[in-house]
Amino acid sequence: MTTESALTTKKCQACSSATQALAADTVRDLLKQVPGWDLVNGELRRTFKFKNYYESLAFVNATAWISHREDHHPDIELGYSQVTMRYSTHSVKGLTENDFICAAKISALLAG
Repeated sequence: MTTESALTTKKCQACSSATQALAADTVRDLLKQVPGWDLVNGELRRTFKFKNYYESLAFVNATAWISHREDHHPDIELGYSQVTMRYSTHSVKGLTENDFICAAKISALLAG
């Protein structure tokens, strides 16, 4: 089992008032587990390229199911042939494991 698939087997957990943003070293370690994703301005970010608008929109719709199931939602920028996904946990003003779980599950949509 790859590390990325280990994240895909996890389920997002609701944040409590005690939940804190991950420490920088933990973020660096988790970032290694989601190839293609980058840390930009404190957010987990990746741009996916597609052939056309239809494929871009179909991808966004597929990610909506993941977001619904995990109850953790990205910021999405949709263009004709690309989609940029940005994750952060607004309630903690930083990143949590939930962001990395969702990133791994989004990446898994296109794997294989």
